[in-house]
Amino acid sequence: MRSMHIVSAYEEELNYLARRIAAMGGHAERMVEQAVAALVSGDAELARKVVADDALLDEAQREIDDKAIVVIARRQPMATDLREIIGAIRIAADLERIGDLGKNVAKRAVAVADAGQPTALLRGIEALATLALTQLKEVLDVYASRSVEHIGFVRDRDEQIDAMYTSLFRELLTYMMEDPRNITPCTHLLFCAKNIERIGDHATNIVEAIYYMITGEQMPADRPKEDKTDRVVIGPDLPK
Repeated sequence: MRSMHIVSAYEEELNYLARRIAAMGGHAERMVEQAVAALVSGDAELARKVVADDALLDEAQREIDDKAIVVIARRQPMATDLREIIGAIRIAADLERIGDLGKNVAKRAVAVADAGQPTALLRGIEALATLALTQLKEVLDVYASRSVEHIGFVRDRDEQIDAMYTSLFRELLTYMMEDPRNITPCTHLLFCAKNIERIGDHATNIVEAIYYMITGEQMPADRPKEDKTDRVVIGPDLPK
């Protein structure tokens, strides 16, 4: 936990950054939830709402960046306070990117709905999103509580997300190879799945920033590798 400051205005400035990060996190979370809901249900109106809401996250990031710069210039913070402010800048950037990924999913919702994808594929996307959103919620809880002891689970969760994404990737490729008519709609779903998998990576970035904010140290460099879809071979190997 941060120490209290004698100058109450300074304390309020730091608290303001924390509140804005929390609000931004909640907004990013809702965007992803609604984007996936629009994808699964084919709700074009909800998809358009998600796309429009991305502007709010962009503005929030700019506001946090501007405020952080003013606080650094005015207060010349050191140690924990400086890490707190730099951490807010880093976390805001990752949350803004999560919003972009949610927007990208929403943009493909209508195209996927028009193609009439099998329910099983959409449920696979939904399950992947549930796992990624659970990770994001847990990360935001860690930010609120500043509980370092609860940080280790995030990388484990990221491994689960990567494994589920790889499985879904293979399933989508199978559909594409079985019927060329599936290529276009399944390509949309592949992009959606990749965007959701990337949300897990950004959540991991956030927890690494939180760890540094609290401890002043970098997390050990044993972060799991990303998805293994680059190892998938379609048909015979090509000559080298």
